[in-house]
This record gives sequence, structure tokens and C-alpha cells, in this order.
Amino acid sequence: MWQLYLCLLVAFAASENVNYEPFLNSKKTYEYKYEGLVRVGREMPDLVESALKMRCTFKIIGESPQTFVLQISNVDFEDFNGIPGKGVFNPSQKLTKRLSAEFSQPIVFEYSKGQVTDIRTAPGVSNAVVNIVRGLLGFLQVTVKTTQSFYELLELGIHGVCQSSYTVEEDPSAKELTLTQLVDISNCQQPAALYRGMALATEDKLNKQRGDNIVSTVKYIYTVKSTAEGGLITKAYAQERQYFSPFNVKGGNSRMLALRDIELLKVSDTTDKIVTGQVQSRGNLMYKTEKDLKPIPLLMINMNDPVPKIVDLIKRLAQANIYHVDGATSTDILDLIQLLRVATIDNLEQLWKQLAGNDEHRRWFLDLVVEVTDERILKFLEARFKAGDITANEAGQALVVAFNHLSAEPVSVALAQEFLTIPFSKSHRLLWNTVVLAYGSLLYRYCVYTDPCPVTVVQPLLDMAVGALGKNTEEDMVLALKALGNAAHPSSIKTILKFLPGYSVGAEKLSTRVQGAAVQAFRLLASRDPHSVQDIVLSLFVQRTLPAEVRMLACMVLLETKPSIALVSVISEVLLEENDLQVASFSYSLLRGIAKSKTPDNQHLSTACNVAMKILSRRLGHLSYRYSKNVHLDWFHNDFLFGNSNDLYILQNGSSLLPTELMLKGKVHFIGRILQWLEFGVRAEGIKELLTGQLPQLDKDFGVTDFAAILKILSDWQNLQKDKPLLSAYARVFGQEAFWMDFSGEFIQSIVKSLSPSAGKESSVWEKIQNVQKGTSWHWTKAHLVYEARFIQPTCLGLPVEISKYFPIVNVVTMKAKAEMNPPPKEHLGELLSSDISLQTDGFAGVTKDHFVFHGINTDLFQCGIELKSKAVIGMPWTFGLKINMKERKYELNLTPSKTLTELISFSSNVYAVVRNIEDPSAAKVTPMMPEAEASQQSPPLARRILPTSRDEQNEDSEVKIKQCAESKIYGTAICIEAEAKRSHYHQEYPLYYFLGHTRFSWQLEPVKGAKPIDKIQIQVNTGSKPPPHVSEVMDVNHRMLKDMRDKSIFSCGENSLSGLIPASEVLDVTPEPVATVKALALSQAGKPLGYEGVAFYLPTGQRDDIEMIVSEIEEEANWKMCANANLDKSHSSAKAHLRWGAECQTYDISMRVSTACQPEAKPSLYNKITWGSLPSMFTAFSQRIEEYVPGMSYLMGFHQKHEKNPERQASASFVVSSPQTFDLKLKVPERTIYKRTIPSMIELVGFEKANMTMST
Repeated sequence: MWQLYLCLLVAFAASENVNYEPFLNSKKTYEYKYEGLVRVGREMPDLVESALKMRCTFKIIGESPQTFVLQISNVDFEDFNGIPGKGVFNPSQKLTKRLSAEFSQPIVFEYSKGQVTDIRTAPGVSNAVVNIVRGLLGFLQVTVKTTQSFYELLELGIHGVCQSSYTVEEDPSAKELTLTQLVDISNCQQPAALYRGMALATEDKLNKQRGDNIVSTVKYIYTVKSTAEGGLITKAYAQERQYFSPFNVKGGNSRMLALRDIELLKVSDTTDKIVTGQVQSRGNLMYKTEKDLKPIPLLMINMNDPVPKIVDLIKRLAQANIYHVDGATSTDILDLIQLLRVATIDNLEQLWKQLAGNDEHRRWFLDLVVEVTDERILKFLEARFKAGDITANEAGQALVVAFNHLSAEPVSVALAQEFLTIPFSKSHRLLWNTVVLAYGSLLYRYCVYTDPCPVTVVQPLLDMAVGALGKNTEEDMVLALKALGNAAHPSSIKTILKFLPGYSVGAEKLSTRVQGAAVQAFRLLASRDPHSVQDIVLSLFVQRTLPAEVRMLACMVLLETKPSIALVSVISEVLLEENDLQVASFSYSLLRGIAKSKTPDNQHLSTACNVAMKILSRRLGHLSYRYSKNVHLDWFHNDFLFGNSNDLYILQNGSSLLPTELMLKGKVHFIGRILQWLEFGVRAEGIKELLTGQLPQLDKDFGVTDFAAILKILSDWQNLQKDKPLLSAYARVFGQEAFWMDFSGEFIQSIVKSLSPSAGKESSVWEKIQNVQKGTSWHWTKAHLVYEARFIQPTCLGLPVEISKYFPIVNVVTMKAKAEMNPPPKEHLGELLSSDISLQTDGFAGVTKDHFVFHGINTDLFQCGIELKSKAVIGMPWTFGLKINMKERKYELNLTPSKTLTELISFSSNVYAVVRNIEDPSAAKVTPMMPEAEASQQSPPLARRILPTSRDEQNEDSEVKIKQCAESKIYGTAICIEAEAKRSHYHQEYPLYYFLGHTRFSWQLEPVKGAKPIDKIQIQVNTGSKPPPHVSEVMDVNHRMLKDMRDKSIFSCGENSLSGLIPASEVLDVTPEPVATVKALALSQAGKPLGYEGVAFYLPTGQRDDIEMIVSEIEEEANWKMCANANLDKSHSSAKAHLRWGAECQTYDISMRVSTACQPEAKPSLYNKITWGSLPSMFTAFSQRIEEYVPGMSYLMGFHQKHEKNPERQASASFVVSSPQTFDLKLKVPERTIYKRTIPSMIELVGFEKANMTMST
């Protein structure tokens, strides 16, 4: 009996057993329906959005216990481009047909215990389709744990190997389990997301703490039914959101929504065995990005047979940009780049043979073929280098762009290394420098994505450095160190140390220049290996026997490692006992600049530096600008997550006022990254040694007269050092040194000789002059993709959502010129100084800058997203004649006035919703996000389900159109500014909204309507001539007025003042010669010349310098004049200026006066006062508008204010230095006084201790 009872009990337990572990029966066929949708837009009413939707049914058929076949059928693909709630999805029949053909091919996958481990397809299935399959099969990838209601684990999915959080709810009665899975895709251990073009923009984690520009959320919901065999997934829902903004996502954003619905339709027994044929492995569920990233997200073109299309595009672009810069075709550059990227190496060689013979086509091809960012461009350039069929200039320009835009792959690095051994690379010094530096830059980007970075790639540069050290060749040592600095390979540290005293025997004998280059080689390593770099540069900084320049650079690099407060304290202790004031001043200014920094990367360091300032300011705060300095300026806006910082480094040694080295560096802080945009540097040690050796006074002071002596020394080219560089210059782009060149005495000698008046027919200038006399023309274009930055992240649908930025530019210069010289030069250039020269020229200079930002889905087959397109066009046409008579110092310029509207500067931008597909490129939908007219169609239920169609905040459209012109009827020309903007405003304003809508701005020249026709505008300049009669009359009146005032002053002053006033008054009795006379005339055959005439006078005396200028209108009945007077009283260190204009200079006037006086024991101060009489109504209206904003702006800026009765028609400002770091400011206007104390200064207020300045009336 008990045996029967036990059997019943076991049977009952088995009936109650549930199993939720995902399982597929190899003898069953599972049929599901699938619907996926992705939408990109703002999710706000009345704004256009784009969307894609795909529906299908699919079957999973068992082949073996762990192998299954996926069959996809009934594919339907639709797109949407319109306003949610007012538009419908439209079927895309051609794309549906193509997708159906690919989905119909066999797809096999391995599956066990809820994990998809391998996907295999027929060879012809595209990568885009395989990724969609990954998104579809992702519903099977789930980990079920019934013993816990919440659990976390690291697992593989379509986004990579990421952290997942599960919550579990069970319905025992239905034997169903509901799992909710949240995936953190922002911190994946092995992300599938891909960055391109951002390797040189270092990540700023402190910036990201303040906000982010990309936020993504991923949620999956599974319904698992328990069966006797295991868990059966009956429903799977996925929702993914991505919020993107060029700024902070909290301040408005573009939104991507991806939804996936999968529902089980039926389960049946498998009756027929599936024949799969040949299949190949395509990997696991993790999204795979194509290596070459072919599709540029802003276009969709047919790329079959690219060669004729490339040739046609190049010819059209070249023709369109000859006589002007064509903004209409500038976007075709991206089409050309896309086609070049699909061309084979044989295609590139074929294109070179077709295009190299034409200078224009050759230049366009070489400028843009460098955007083929893989090994093909290296093979193409290698062929050019070995054949020698390009110039050194062409080779350098192409190679520096190609290496810096190259995809940093092992095969590319190996091919790039070959350029270091090609003889042509060393045929020109600047080309060799470019090759070596560019290779170092390539290694830096390679090591960003390769960890650990193999030492073999940097070995050629290490060998180069060691070889140059052994030969003691300074120029080669500096080049190798700069290249190692570009590469920033950790293995290069030991080699760099060989050039530094204290680390290598004999390094102290190397020049300061070499030691400094070695220190600067650690700049990029400071972020890769900060602790090692800190130890090295700190030890250099504390060695007082080293040259001051080396120690200053060591301190600069040390602070770039973001040292701890303990290390900053060490720097402070060293500076407290520092005897070298150059080192002390430079290091102190570095600390002071960081202490005031507002950028996130200096958030913690600025605190430590503020503490250091309190310790050091008493001892070092007074050092003047005679010593080495760093000037640091920065700002950062948290709402925009954007800012910039700029540094000027002035390095000096010894007591000379001339700097040894100047460096100017600018950084941009954006989207959580820091990009060192540009850096320029000049090292003038050779010139400094040359000048201080012959001008000892430069060690003490520097005056105007010293300029003449300097020019005389430099012009004596025969005595310049020929074996040592007088000047070195370098430029960094995106933090990488791209240009470096030494300028030796021999180089300067060749330039001076070619420009010397004694230069004859052997001079290159002589040939140019001969060509100009015959008539010459010149044309140059430069097309360039400044940057291409892409971020690609998979979605739950297997579609890649991409954020991309593109910035292409086109520069154009065209010029024609012909000159007549009487008499023409026969033997040497100096003969031109006695010739009459007449030059006729016309031409054009311009640039087009296009900027694109894309957010949305981008595949080889289709695109769906939002695009920001902006275009700036600058064009300067000219046509003029120039006459020069150097002997008589007469010059004449004849301009042709504008007969038609001419745009000089224009800017336009708009945001569009776009949908494109490769099967029908001409049917692309590109609609402004703010449409001109609203759609009236109704949306289907699915669209209403996905996005809201109403919002509590009501919107209103705002449209502004402005056109203002400044007309000159005399010259028949008007300068106009035209602006147009259309925006959509909501109650909650965000920074992103500023860019939503249409914007257009232009600055243009146009003829004045109703003005008399003008043949030409003539400008005459005459130096040293007598003043015209009417100007002499005005001068006499002014002098009589001034003399009367001077006589009254003399009468009222005592004897002590008399001696200083008499010499100045004597000048008034003399009619001065004008310094220059300028006429601007409008000439026409129908009437007399009209225009204006200006005369300038300079009246120097021992105690006083006067400058006077009189401008008169040229017309028989005109009496408008403008009189300006400025003088500097040397004895009292005072200056004043007075401006009068109107009828005989009597209608309006305004004056300003400043003066300086020594006041011992008083704080350095500055006082400025402006007084005015009658002013034009435009001036008073403008001042009233400004005055309305003064109270609010002063309050926001922290100023105090009080209402008090100050003098009418007068404004004054006082500036008082309260400390080397702060000042007090007081402003007085007729009705109000505004003041603020201890305002932090952006620069050190030192050097005023001996010259107190007080400005007063």
C-alpha cells in the first residue's frame, strides 16, 4: 500500500514542478510575429520627425538539440517623415523587396540555456541584415533565476558585454514568469559602440559629472511560459531611448526611440527537414560594425562604378569654383569622399593617370583622396613617393592629412612605417619633418585603441633618437624627440631620459633647446602615465643647476599631470626658496592661472593652487612682466557643457627683455572631452643671442629707437650665422605637432637678397615682376575635411544609431594682374623706387564652410534621423587700379562701385528630418523640422501609442526678418545686413532650441536706389604735400582759438608753469606741413567730383606732441567738416582728445582727457572722464537704450549702485589697484554711481609701483 502511496506522491509532485529555463525543442517549429519601430525627433507637437517600421513573421525550426534555423517571411518595411498625429507611414516597396530577398536566405544559430552562441548565414547576406537578425534573435537571450526576485549579472547582448539588472514576477496560476531586464550600456566591459575621429579629444570625467550629451536607457520585458520541457518565451518587448544634444541633454535634446514587439503565434511539430546549404559564421549576438564605415550618414548615393562618377564630380567642382566660391556645390565634397572610399587601389591609380595632367583636377584629387582612410591611401601615396611624380609640397600636404585621418589599424601602421625609409621623404627638409611627425601622430591614435601598444611600432623613432644623439646632430635630435612626444608611447620614456641631465651621463652638455624638447616630449605622456611623468619632471624642476628654461617647462608639464595637493605643496616649498626669478615668476603665474580656472578638468587642482597662492603671493606676487610669465584665460558654461581655455607662455632667460620662446595654446571643452584645437610656438634663441651681443641696452630697457637698430642688424645678412637657426617655429593641430621648421641665417639671407634693392635678374622677384608686366593670373583651391567625428551604438533592433559631425571647407583664390612701369627696371629692383607704376587687377578670395550634425539610424541600406545643416560663405571680389609714384610719395586707388547685389558674408542653418534608402535614392525625404505647411493626414494607432501628440506647454512660432543698410549716396553704395530667423518657442526654454528652425544672415554690398550713377571711386593719398586752402582756413581758426586759451592760461599761471607753455605756443604761429592728405572721390562723367578730403598734421615739440586731423566734404555748397585733435603733454604726463563735427565743425562735440601724476604712498589708479556737448539723436537714443540695461546688468555682475546727482553730459571711470591680483572700479553717469571693490584681475597688476597713475580733468 505504501508503494502505491509513494507513486501517487511522486506523480503529484511532478505535476506541480515548473521549469522556466528558456528552452527550444529541436523537434518543434515556433512561429512568431515581429514588429520593430524606430523614431527620431523632438517628441514635441508640430515638429517633424522621422521613423522606420518593419514587420514580419519568422519561424524557428530545430535542426539538432542546439542548432536551429531561422526563417523570415512576410517582410514589410515602411518609413515616416512628418508630424506625429498628422502623417502616416508609407510603404517602401523596393527596399522591402531587397530585404525580403536577403532574409529568405538560410540563417542558422546555436542556442542553449537561454544563450545564442553562434549565427551563421549564406555568404551573400549583408552585414546590415545580419545585425537586424541579431536584434531579432536577442529576444531569446535571457538569464532566468527563479530563486531571486532581483539579481544582477554581466552578460553578452547586442550592445556588448554589459551589466544587466533583472526583476522577476511570477504568476503561479498561469505558470508564467515576467522578467524585466535593464541594461546599463554606458559602462560596458566590452562595448559594441564605436568612436571614430575622437582619439585626439581626451575624455574629461569631471566634465561628465556636471552633465552628459548622450544618455541611453534599455529595457526588456519577457513573458516566459513554463512547459514540461522548459521555459517558452511567448512575448518579448524591448524599449530603448537615446537622448542627444550638442550640449547638456538637460537643456533640450534630440530623441531616438526604438521599440520591438515579438509575440508567439503557434508551436507545431517539425515535419520537413530544412536544407541550409553553405553557411559561414557571422559571430555571436554582439553587434558588428563594418571596418570601413562606408555610409556617410548625410547622403545616400549609388556607388557602383565609382571612377567615372569621381571624375565627373571633380571636373564640376573645379569648374564651379574658379571665379567664385560656389556654396551650392560645396556639399558635393562629401559625395566625392564617399565615392573615393569605395574605389579600389587600381581605381585610384586609374584616376591619377586621368587627372594628374590638369593642375586644377590634380589638386582637387590630391586634396580629397586622403580621406580614403585605410591602407589604400598609403599604397597610393607610396607609389607617388617612389615614382617621384608629385612635388615635395604636394607630398607634404597629402601625407599629413592622410596619416592623421587614417584608421589606426596594424596593417596601416606597418605601411606607414615604410615612408621613413623612402628616399623621396628625405629629399626636402620640411617634407622629412612632416613624415616623421605625422608617423608619431598615427602611433598616438593607434595606441588609444590598442592596449598594450607594441613597442615595435615606435622602435623606428627610438632608433632615430638614439642615432641622432650618437652623432650629436641637434636638428635630428629635436625632430626625433618631437615625434616621440607625438606618439606618447610609454616605452619611449627610457629613450627620452637619455637627453636629460640627472638621468644620463653627458646630457648636461646638450643644448638647452634639446633638453627642452625632451621635457616637452612628456606632455602627452602626462595623461597616459601621469605618475611616471610626475616623478621625472619634478626631479628636473628642483634641480637648480639646470637651465631656467628646462625647469620652467618641467613645471608646465608637471601641472599638466594634474598633481595632488601634496605635489602642489612641494612646488610651493621650492618656490619659497627659489633664487632664479625667471623660474619663480613663470611657475607662480602657472599656479595663479589654474587657481582662477573654471573648467572642469581643473576642478580639484584649482583648489590646491588657491592654497599655494596664499603661501606665495607675498613673496612672488609683485614680479613684473620683465620676467617669464604664463597668461591663462578660460571659461565654461554648465548648461552648454562647453568652454575654452587659452594660454600664452613667455619664456625668458637672463636679464634680456627679449623672450627666448613664445607659445600660444587654445583648448576647447565640449561634450565631456577636451580638444587642444591649435597651438603655435616660436623659439628665437638665435636672434636673441645675435641682438643682445650687439645691443647690450636690451638687457635693461627697450625703446622705439631700438627697432631701427634691430632692423639694421637683420638687414646685414652677410654677418648672420649660417650654421645655426636664428628662429624655429612649430604648430600643433589637435594636440599633435604637425609643422616644425628651423630658419637659419642662410635661409634669411636668401630672402633678404631676393628682396634687396640691389637684387638683379638672378632674383626670383625679378621674374615675377616681368610676368606681371606681361599680364599674369593665378588660381588656387583647397578642399579639406577638417574633421569627421562619429559615434555608433547598436539598438535593440540591431540597427545602428549614429551621432556624426562633419566639417568640410573649400578655399578659393583667383587673381589676374597686369602692371605698367615707366621706366621699367633694367638692371636691379631699386629702379622701381623712381618709376611710375600702374597696376590693374581683379580677382576673388573666398571660403565655404559647411557643418553637419546627424542623429539617427544609418546603414548601407537606409537612413532615418535628424540633421543640422549650416553653411557659411565668405567671398571678397575685387576689381581696382593702383598707381604708385614712390619718388613723389603719391598713391591712387581706383575702385569700381558695386552695380549689383554682392554678398560678402552669409550664414544659414536649419534642422531637417530625413529618410533615405539605397533602392530609391531620388525619393529621399528631407523636411525642415519646423515645416512651412502642416500635414493633414491622420496617423495610425501605433504612431499615437509611441509618441505623445499633445503637450501641456503650448508652443508659439516666432519669425523675425531684419534688413538694415548704411547708405552712401555720394559713392552710390550701401552696406546692408540682412537677418532672418524662425524658431519654435516653448514655456520652458532650453539652449538646444536656439538652433531649431531656419536661420539666415548676410552682409552685402548693393547699389543705392536713386543715387547718381558713379563711374569709379578714386582714393588719393599724398604724403608731405601742402594743405588745401580750405583746410588752412580751418587750421587758422583752430590755432587762434587754442592760442587765446593758451594766453589766458599763461596769464593765470605762475613762473614755474610759464617755461613749459611758451614753446608749445610758439608752434601755433607756424602753419604746419600735413603728414598726409587723403581724398576719397566719386567720379562720374556727368558731374563734378564729390566725396571727402582728410588732412593729418603732426606737431611735435620738446614738451608736447599734437596730432590734428580735418575731414571736409568736397562740394561747392557743403560746409560739413570733422575736426579731431589729440595731444600728449610730456611734462605733466597727460593726454586729451577732442572731436567736433558738423557745419564748420561746430554742431557736435565730444572730448576725453587723461592725465598721470606721481603720488607717493598712493595706490596705483586710473581715472578717465568723457564730456560731451550736442550729439546726434542716434547717439542719445543708443545711450538711453544702454542705460535701461545698466541696473540689471550691474546687479547680475555683483556691482553696488546708488542714485545721485552727478554732472550732466559727463561720464567718468576710476580704476584703483588694490593688490597685485585685484582692483576697485567706480563708474559715474549723470544719474547713477556704480562701484565694486576687490575685483579679481585676469592678469597680474604688477609693475605700477613706481608710476602711480591718476587720470583727471
